[in-house]
Amino acid sequence: MIQAIIDIGSNTMRMAIYQIEKGEATMIMKKKVIAGLASYVKDGKMSQAGIERATDVLRDFRNYLMGLHIERVTSFTTAALRNATNSREAVAEIERRTGIPIRVITGDEEAQFDFYGAKRSLTEDEGVLVDIGGGSSEVVYYKDGEIAKKMSIELGSLALKTKYVTGIIPTPREVTEMRTAVKELLSSIKEFDGIKALNIVGLGGTFKGALSVYKALHPDDGIVRTIPATGLYEMIAHFAVDEILPEDDMVLLMKAEPDRLHTLFPGFVIAGAIAEHFNAQTITYNMSGVREGFLYKEVLPTL
Repeated sequence: MIQAIIDIGSNTMRMAIYQIEKGEATMIMKKKVIAGLASYVKDGKMSQAGIERATDVLRDFRNYLMGLHIERVTSFTTAALRNATNSREAVAEIERRTGIPIRVITGDEEAQFDFYGAKRSLTEDEGVLVDIGGGSSEVVYYKDGEIAKKMSIELGSLALKTKYVTGIIPTPREVTEMRTAVKELLSSIKEFDGIKALNIVGLGGTFKGALSVYKALHPDDGIVRTIPATGLYEMIAHFAVDEILPEDDMVLLMKAEPDRLHTLFPGFVIAGAIAEHFNAQTITYNMSGVREGFLYKEVLPTL
């Protein structure tokens, strides 16, 4: 059986296609588009331009699926459309124009799906898992292999970029402003007080980008999926400078992470502050996440 899952994120819209056999799902392929929906939210409302953007991408995904005669498709959306004041109207219009039903998942559900998507490849029974999206970040503390605490924070890489950064790569002053804002928000959250984690499990594009850029700066380290938490601030300090970047650095960035340069460093700022908040020493990138969790918790039980 073939099943498509479409994730309408605040920065990236992704479609993944899975083959399902005997209750197990294997991803066959995936497509992604940097749609930047969070940047279309004006005064809390999703603009018509944002609705058009989401509609265009979904139509492209739908046409691809129709061309392959794939009929089983489920889609969900996260912070950008979830938090918009006109969420219901915007989602209804996109559904009507694309013919694809969209489930608006809550922040609590998003954190839960993140955990259950990553759970199969977790190596420790206790730890902290973080997914930094374009419009929100999900944090899960798990113990004995199950969720102990979870939270969705209205703090995302694209939203941070839109508010504080004028160019593609932030200046040192913009980095300082972002760090101050992120740390103030984290300090106001008491649910995770007293929880420490030597290693953070990172999901999503920010952590994938962090691994890619770190490996490009440290090519002699070989194949790694874990980086030191201080590596985030090292990368920020290396690239977020007042002068024009040397050509070698520009080439390195464009090769390592070409699609999300504009949100990369705001994401690093969020990740660095969260790692500091939990006294983490290392960060391990996990390839699975919310789509796999949604598939296993919501789709497979209905088949």
